[in-house]
Amino acid sequence: MTEKTLLSLAYGAAFPEKKGAVTFTDLAALTPRFQAGDAWLRENAAAGKEGFGWMNLAKRNVDDVQTMARWLSTRESVIQVGIGGSALGNQMLHNALLPPFWNEIPQAKRGGPRFFMSDNVDPSENRAIWDLIDPESTAVVVVSKSGSTAETASNFLFFWEKLRDTLGEAGARERVIAITDKEQGVLRPFVDETGCKSLILPGDVGGRFSVLTCVGLLTGWALGIDGTELLKGAGEMDGRIAGAQSVLENPAWVLSGLNYLHMNAGRGISVLMPYSDHLEKFGEWFAQLWGESLGKEGKGSTPVRALGAIDQHSQIQLYTSGPDDKLYTILTVEQDKRDIALPAAPEKALKKLSYLYGKSMDKLRNFEAEATAAALHKVGRPVAMLSIPALDARRLGALIHFYEYVTAMTGWLLNVNPFDQPGVEQGKKYTYGLMGREGFEADAEEVRTLSARTTERVAGL
Repeated sequence: MTEKTLLSLAYGAAFPEKKGAVTFTDLAALTPRFQAGDAWLRENAAAGKEGFGWMNLAKRNVDDVQTMARWLSTRESVIQVGIGGSALGNQMLHNALLPPFWNEIPQAKRGGPRFFMSDNVDPSENRAIWDLIDPESTAVVVVSKSGSTAETASNFLFFWEKLRDTLGEAGARERVIAITDKEQGVLRPFVDETGCKSLILPGDVGGRFSVLTCVGLLTGWALGIDGTELLKGAGEMDGRIAGAQSVLENPAWVLSGLNYLHMNAGRGISVLMPYSDHLEKFGEWFAQLWGESLGKEGKGSTPVRALGAIDQHSQIQLYTSGPDDKLYTILTVEQDKRDIALPAAPEKALKKLSYLYGKSMDKLRNFEAEATAAALHKVGRPVAMLSIPALDARRLGALIHFYEYVTAMTGWLLNVNPFDQPGVEQGKKYTYGLMGREGFEADAEEVRTLSARTTERVAGL
């Protein structure tokens, strides 16, 4: 790969001869549908239609985000309150581009705030976060378009009360940043009333596509991640996708097409297996993006995240010898920032390990990825190899846009709307009703009726 390369996809092993009629010819034949789908995306993005705004993020001005991030970077600790797309994207960026064990690094070496994510409604975790921070030098970033998501609202109420009780109303206000809708939702009047800092969530970008908005860029920049490079990579990737004339010259179309064809052939599980600890949270982010975008109307595929080489020792037995119901994408990074050359051991007892002496740990990891792909291919399991030259902000931005585009185009092929989430919304309504929110009484009654069935025939020990 060259310095200009963003990523490459090897997919020759994605056409097993057994089971199903997924062929190279089938993939090539999808070109007209991809051309129509690409036009659909770009036309709606240009028109500012809700859900399509992620296509334009690389072109938007984010000076206000960078300015706010400079202030945030002066804090000793940052707590972000959010869930789903308002949490997973941040965790993915930080995991990919910051040193491991970030919060444990001394501040002088770290050069940025400690970061805590409050996403799940877990009292013990929220109390633990509070016990670890100094309120005086902490900022709380709350992210929610509606402001009424029960988990985010509950966690924010906890931290807001703690700040207010400790520092007073004025002190609490100075330490809160609300990222929310420009006009609507619960948090907008809160911003107006308290005068706390605020950034606007773009109305045309859905939560799971929002990592390259202020949702992810704010804390990323504050912790030292170059948001400009992230957006540059996303823009470069989109430019290269836009120039494609056939499936075969566009890896995004290839990966989307393979997923679609294998779904139709009975492989309703899509496994993403990165061989880098720095991409573990990328798998978490992918799982929401894929599952929530495509799982509709009885269609879609189940996202599974695995991590190489760890899951060679826990999942590969299933993958090679279990049901043939999965498409595998193995993701590798060619060169880590800080490789290790394995030392020789003088002990005679370790002589059998001499095959490792002087070898690169990076090379070992990538050989293991190659070995996993070969083992899958040997038993006729479809596998594609996605690789990036290095994991930096530019290429991560490109990879993010790549997967968002692949997801949207797969939705197009499936004829489902990849930008809504009706199944999620129903669960939210039931929760609101059970918690006594006004206007959701009928939902509370309905969920209680349904719960009568789910809680019958109890077996206990």
